[in-house]
Amino acid sequence: PMTEFERRLFLRSMAAGAAGGLTAWVQQALAADPKSLKQGLSSVSGDVSVNGKAASEGMAVAPGDVVETGPVGRAVYVIGDSAFMQRPNSRVDFGDTAAASFLRVLTGGLLSVFGKSRRQRQLAVTVATIGIRGTGCYIEAEERKAYFCLCFGAAEVQPMKGRPISYTTTHHEKPLWIADGVMQAAGVINHTDAEVIMLEALAGRRSPFPSGKSGRY
Repeated sequence: PMTEFERRLFLRSMAAGAAGGLTAWVQQALAADPKSLKQGLSSVSGDVSVNGKAASEGMAVAPGDVVETGPVGRAVYVIGDSAFMQRPNSRVDFGDTAAASFLRVLTGGLLSVFGKSRRQRQLAVTVATIGIRGTGCYIEAEERKAYFCLCFGAAEVQPMKGRPISYTTTHHEKPLWIADGVMQAAGVINHTDAEVIMLEALAGRRSPFPSGKSGRY
């Protein structure tokens, strides 16, 4: 298994958008005992808080917690079999139920990967609710619109106004903008394959992306 120093170096390179050494790092992470996977905050930079208190590496994140990042704040954390990368100027509320079952992105951006579950897990933004299973996804939330990319897996998207849609993807095939009950096709923005692969490794899984597809969009 990788050392703590190696893990920190990799997370910092990922935050800067670099993917060097990714394959070796993933192999080391997957070789570790799944029971030893570290929970809570794996990487913190800039202004990050949990429930209003300044966050630091190793701090727990649990159901009922609110994670916030400032203008240059970023955070990577693990809760159960799910892993998250939170962008600057973001507020994420994990509600009062199981964190892996429900979260609300109030503002900003959140890249998430979730383990397989018998029940559908619910995500929420101001303009829609999203049910997912064994999924990786990226959300950017604003007051009156939201961006949603189903990086892989299955989802049911229910706008607050409008009809729901259900679909599956294997590699970012159908990003959406959601506003006023309308869903419009979008491009892939502000998240990378390398970041998804890193989060999956933190959760003890190998990325399901098709071989040969990787890189920044």
